Amino acid sequence: MNAVVGSHDLLLVTLDTLRFDVARELAAAGRIPNLARHLPGGVWEERHAPGSFTYASHQAIFAGFLPTPAAPGPHPRLFAARFAGSESTADGTFVHDSPDLLSGLAAVGYRTVCVGGVGFFNRRPPLGSVLPGMFQESHWEPEFGVASPTSFEAQVSCAERIVTELPREQRLLLFVNVAALHQPNWFHLPGATSGAGDSKATHAAALEYVDRHIGRLFAAASSRRRCFAIVCSDHGTAYGDDGYTGHRLGHEAVWTVPYAHFFLDQGAAR
Repeated sequence: MNAVVGSHDLLLVTLDTLRFDVARELAAAGRIPNLARHLPGGVWEERHAPGSFTYASHQAIFAGFLPTPAAPGPHPRLFAARFAGSESTADGTFVHDSPDLLSGLAAVGYRTVCVGGVGFFNRRPPLGSVLPGMFQESHWEPEFGVASPTSFEAQVSCAERIVTELPREQRLLLFVNVAALHQPNWFHLPGATSGAGDSKATHAAALEYVDRHIGRLFAAASSRRRCFAIVCSDHGTAYGDDGYTGHRLGHEAVWTVPYAHFFLDQGAAR
């Protein structure tokens, strides 16, 4: 990462609440082609979330603790704050002297921008200001939130404006928290009703919706220079698995998440 930071723009996308099993199945079935063509080998990497709900997981991610590979470690990290005794800091790790990755990147010249999605990014209550407040610039509108059937399209349009307005020489860390997978998501499946509620099938339909538009985000992020992208879930969610519903609980459906990182060459196609 020491060769990437400073020379590349950076894109971090959290597909909020996306389950690993659903992501894996859709990639294998060819139902998310725009994401799958960027996944190494066309498959998601299975990882363990650093938290069981959005706030906890993003606090960890923003400190450099990305989801951990689901195999015995230690696993070298891409980013890390300088910390004596860290077993996951390696020669290739970008090490900074700030308490979080965002301020660490800002210190080496990056503009850090957040396009929020779920309520922890809406800046309405004080708690909703903590995570976006870590960025130099943050954006949130009701159209970006969980209740909007067109949330991701609106977020991508915002990201496109951000990139267009930024001076070309300015390095960028663009973060997008995608709300579309989070409950409620029933409206993404044709024929579904609010009365029937959300399910793994509506969750999958929401991921297909995101896939239809994510090419625009990749194109914007790589429009000025080569971009290093991280796309992952912050945690999964349960739809009746072993009697559990939702997240902020210790179940495999919650702690197992999809992860990928890859390069986007300048001018990546939509």
